[in-house]
Amino acid sequence: MRRGIAATALAAALALTTAACGGGDGGGSKNGSGELSGTVTFWDTSNEAEKATYQELAEGFTKLHPKVRVSYVNVPFGEANAKFKNAAGGNSGAPDVMRTEVAWVADFAHLGYLQPLDGTPAIDNRTDWLPQAAASTEFDGKTYAVPQVIDTMALFYNKRMLKEAGVEVPTSVTELKAAAAKISAKSPGKTGLYLRGDDPYWFLSFLYGEGGDLVRTASKKIAIDDEPGVRAYRTIKDLVDSKAAITDASDGWNNMQNAFKSGKVAMMLNGPWAIEDTRAGAEFKDPKNLGIAPVPAGGAAQGSPQGGWNLSVYAGSGNLDASYAFAKYMSSAAVQKKTTEKLSLLPTRLSVYAEPSVSGNEMVKFFKPAVDKAVERPWIPEGNSLFEPVKLQMANVLTGKTSPEDAAKDTGEAYRKLLKDYR
Repeated sequence: MRRGIAATALAAALALTTAACGGGDGGGSKNGSGELSGTVTFWDTSNEAEKATYQELAEGFTKLHPKVRVSYVNVPFGEANAKFKNAAGGNSGAPDVMRTEVAWVADFAHLGYLQPLDGTPAIDNRTDWLPQAAASTEFDGKTYAVPQVIDTMALFYNKRMLKEAGVEVPTSVTELKAAAAKISAKSPGKTGLYLRGDDPYWFLSFLYGEGGDLVRTASKKIAIDDEPGVRAYRTIKDLVDSKAAITDASDGWNNMQNAFKSGKVAMMLNGPWAIEDTRAGAEFKDPKNLGIAPVPAGGAAQGSPQGGWNLSVYAGSGNLDASYAFAKYMSSAAVQKKTTEKLSLLPTRLSVYAEPSVSGNEMVKFFKPAVDKAVERPWIPEGNSLFEPVKLQMANVLTGKTSPEDAAKDTGEAYRKLLKDYR
């Protein structure tokens, strides 16, 4: 049913493109003088600490195009994927432009919900894009997004707490456990790490650290139930059972941030998106107390996933010309420079890293090399759906309902039902 609706939306979008090329239809896009006009609805998925900056930047588009009104809507990340699919699938209420998590692009494009951007004004200079950021914008030989932010995971740590416990920054899971024991001994009631038990993205660093993966797209092989997958599940259970980490079953983001910002835990795994919120915590009134280091290595390597955000144009948009221009603007070097200066987020354009305010940013200095080494996730339509079976099994393992071996096996079985052509 959805594929049929999506095809109708795509056909309508192509018709709108033809009309726009003919001089506009009076309902938006371009007016008789060739100026952009009408409304662009933008769904922004940034977090509470970031959204004011993104709203200001989005509405700044009208300075370049005074006859375009930007309707800014902040949509919580946890709701955005389903909300967009429902709106696009029902052909009603979808935004013109959406800030899409990198794993969503192939999924939305496969459903026919995104407008191809090759040959449109949305793309100005592909050679300026980081190659790994560009990879997440493509599906089936076409480009369906422009990259806006790239990120990965790191170890955030409280410098004061580690110093008082007399421990160095851990470089491996083994060292992490030892450091946590010393922290707890020095400060009863406090511990080393907050481990998110409700979000599979956090699991990836442990999986990659054991040399594993979710799937291997080149060979179309399920990889999660190989031995590295078992070891990854075993690692998170051991961290919690040994009391090196505390965890959660729900609301992990707020629980983790509050614990770290208040000094209840000394370390957490997180990414650039957490910097602004973390600096607002009582423990980091002195921003120099926040330390950033590579994710502790597992048995095989130090691993962290590639994440980030792209900008996509809805295939059923009634104002494609303005939407293309808006996507170009929001992914431009000027806007990326401002998001780094205000939020310490990492640009996806090579040219922006040459700016002194960007290259001199302490967080960029750390995270850019980390991004260069990050493991690319599978850019397939089912990529985002791979997380739900892991989420279920993480909860089962952490609560003792199942063994790491069975968790890996059950995750693999779920993947084979989802990916019919994988073995």
